[in-house]
Order: sequence, then structure tokens, then C-alpha cells
Amino acid sequence: MKNIPILDKMPELDVAIEAAYEAGNSILEIYKSKYETFTKSDDSPITEADLKSNEIIKTILSKTNHKILSEEDKDDQKRLSEEIIWIVDPLDGTSDFIDKTGEFTVMIALIKNKKPIIGVIGWPTEKTIFAAQKGCGAFKFSEGKWKEISVTKISELSKCKAVGSRHHLSEKEKMFIKKLGIKNFTSIGSSLKVGKISSGEAEAYITTTDKMKEWDSAASYCLISEAGGKMTDMSGNDITYNNKIVNHKNGILVTNGIIHDQIVKEFKKLN
Repeated sequence: MKNIPILDKMPELDVAIEAAYEAGNSILEIYKSKYETFTKSDDSPITEADLKSNEIIKTILSKTNHKILSEEDKDDQKRLSEEIIWIVDPLDGTSDFIDKTGEFTVMIALIKNKKPIIGVIGWPTEKTIFAAQKGCGAFKFSEGKWKEISVTKISELSKCKAVGSRHHLSEKEKMFIKKLGIKNFTSIGSSLKVGKISSGEAEAYITTTDKMKEWDSAASYCLISEAGGKMTDMSGNDITYNNKIVNHKNGILVTNGIIHDQIVKEFKKLN
């Protein structure tokens, strides 16, 4: 793979891209074969692919000596005293993996002082990688080359496209999107929702659930920020990482930035 065209590149960015690429290849191999599916204690599904991806990512990231918070490992909370940590979701969109939609990703983020400074999202089935480093822009690797990506400048909600979860979209969210006057809505799996907004293919992603965790959003936060967009909770509060409680208690709002305050204002009227 060609090097990402960032001049002032942190060495961790190349490590994260390598980890996402290698993990993605291993996931694809399992995806094309027969594999076992298990259920975790919280009733969410897990497959061999989640576990294999996790091992590959940890092996590659271990070159950097930063502690790792991963969805698939027990959190001993030693990370809380660290200034810099990795946050990893080895297979985001396990349900999409099982349902063979192709819409699943690998998510890797580097956090410094509670903020994502590197975000890498691999999309194995499309041989695509989204990557960003704080202050250096957002990029997408597809068809063998890197190109810089950015959000749209659309400011009218009625002209916006919204993306949402295929498996977890609630009636409350459907009603709210309708109330905003957004008619163009597409269901899509995993962190690809934020990839779409960062690439200028949609403008808003709204989720009010408290079930999303830091590994579900850390890489996306860096990507959308560097693409010129914005991610907050549903009340417009900034999101921080490497916290003791890893749940995002107040949902997540991701937009092109321009329509962000309008949506927050409308959401506050509901509560």
C-alpha cells in the first residue's frame, strides 16, 4: 500500500494503517469460509473474526508500547493513568458480518489527553481505508490510491442525507429525523456512516442510544473532525476518551458541522 500523503506524520499512523490492513485481510478470509458465532454476556454476537482481528491488531500495535483498550479484552483500567492509549474495535458491525452485508469495519484510534489524534477505519470488503491525523486532514485509500476527503457545505436540513443504523435504529430516532425535515435516509452498517459523512456522501448521523462505547466512535471522531465536520453527544457536548465509564451516555451526533447546531437545538426541544 502506498504511503498516506501526510508530511508531518506520526509513526503511529503507519502502524495503525498496517494493523487495520492486516486485520481486515484476516477478517475477509474468515468471512469467505465457515465460522462459528458465539454470544457475549451482554447478548451481543461475536465471531472468530472478532478474536483473530483483535490478536493481529494487538501484535502490531504493541510495537508502540502504548496501552490498548479493546472491545474484546477485559479492561483492567491501568490505561486511566496513561496520557496516550490506543482504542480499538477489531470488528465493528459484527451483525453485518454475520448477515453478509459487507458493511463492517476495523477501527483503531490513538488518544492523547482524552482526545483522538489518529483515527483509522478499514473497510475490508471494499479494500478501503479511511485515515486521519489531528491537524493534517482526512484521507481515503481506495482503488490503490489515497485522496483527501471533506464534508459537504449543505446547510438546509431538507436537502441533507441522513445515515443510520440498520440493526439499532429506534422509533424515537426515526421520528426525530422526520421532524427535522430530512427525507433522504439510508441504513448502513458500522462506522461506515461516519465514513460517508466525512467523504461528502451524507450530512448527518443521529443516534440517541446510551449503548455506544468509546471504541465505537474514537477513530470516527478524528476522521470527521479532520474532514471538517463535527461529532458531539446529542446535546452538543464534546466527547472525551479514556474515561472510567466507556459508554456514551447521551448518544452521538455526527454532521458536516454546518447543520450541527440546528439539530442540537431541535433535539433539546424534545427533552
